[in-house]
This record gives sequence, structure tokens and C-alpha cells, in this order.
Amino acid sequence: MNQLASLDDSVLFFPPVETALKDPDGLLAVGGDLRSERLVLAYSKGIFPWYQDDMPILWWSPSVRMVLFPDDLHISRSMRKAIKLDRFRVSLDEAFDQVIGQCAATREHVGGTWITEEMQQAYRELHRLNIAHSVEVWEADTLVGGLYGICMGQAFFGESMFSTRSNASKMALIALTRQLQQWGYQMIDCQIPSEHLTSLGAIEIQRDKFIIELERLKDLPGHTGKWTLEQFQI
Repeated sequence: MNQLASLDDSVLFFPPVETALKDPDGLLAVGGDLRSERLVLAYSKGIFPWYQDDMPILWWSPSVRMVLFPDDLHISRSMRKAIKLDRFRVSLDEAFDQVIGQCAATREHVGGTWITEEMQQAYRELHRLNIAHSVEVWEADTLVGGLYGICMGQAFFGESMFSTRSNASKMALIALTRQLQQWGYQMIDCQIPSEHLTSLGAIEIQRDKFIIELERLKDLPGHTGKWTLEQFQI
């Protein structure tokens, strides 16, 4: 059985992902901190933090990864009709703090969140550095859905999404995927499998294939600076 690595706050290091515990969740390491440099290093290796307030920081690299390749995006007939109703407005990077706060509140409501206050502060700093980005879905002037994640090269790592209106979170992911497709991005990491993501065209791939794709994409030129949604077409 693999031994769980313990991280030192003063050293930027992660063990190879192959040493993660032999279970689907792939717990790799415990400890360390959430400074920007460590988070960037983690994502570059296919690792992400996921823990709750009463736990130390836990780092994961699942043996199976849910990913969406932008060219494989599937928009159902009913979702196409919903988009054409023009009920929602979609934006990028207009309300990052609100989006991450809503994601945390939604998870807390259903029984606990890994988006702790410490995590929120860490990702807000990444947003300030133009590494983390948000998608907002608005109904009039009310934020009703959205998601946030990390950009690295031509890969995007989705962290969490929320919705207070039917189809709002799907709208966020569809708009993001179409925009990333226009910018030449080639992979969206969705982390954990779900029927919601499968319905949009996401698939499960083995960790070794995910790491190969990540190595290929992470140093390619991505879209820099603050993000703005260009023309949204389905």
C-alpha cells in the first residue's frame, strides 16, 4: 500500500501522482499551504486540494478523471431552446468573488463544503493574478449561476459551479466551452464524474492519459489577462 506523503510548508514539492493511494479518489498528500505557487505547481501535475475546515489540507489526483474536450461539447435540443429564449446573460470575470461565495454557500447548504474561507482567499489571489477565472450567468441583475476554475496553457481546470435557476450552470459551462474553443483551448478538467457533465459530452479517462494531455497543453500559449466573453454562439 502506498504511503501518504506529508508536505512541508517551506518546501514546494509534490510526490509523483502514481504514488497516490490505490483508490478511485487518489489521495496523494496531506499538509502544505495554499499559496499561489503551490497551487500552480499542483495543477501543473494534475493535483488539486479538497478538504473541509476540520481537516488538514488534502491533495488528490484521481485514478480516473472527468474531462470535456471542447470539440465534443454536446448541447441537447432542450438546452438549445433554453439558450435561444435569451433569458440569461453570460459574462466572464465580472463577479469572481460572488461566484466562489455562491459555490461555497450552495455546498454548505447540502451538507458541507470543501470551499473553505482559506480556499476562497487562495483562489481570489489566483484571480488577481489572472490565473483563476469565473463565468457568471445573470437573470436581469441577479447572479443565478456560474462556475470558476484555473487556466493553465491551453487547459482549463473547472473547480465548482452553482445554479439557482434551472439550466443556469449548464449555460455557464456551455458558454465557457464555446469561448475556450474559439481561443484554441483543448481540454477542460471536470475532476469528478457526474451525469450532469456526461450529458454535456464529458468523458472519463485514466489518470495516465490525463497527465499526458496536461503535459502537452500546460505550456502552450493561452488567453491572458482579464477574460471577456466574445460572441456566444451555439
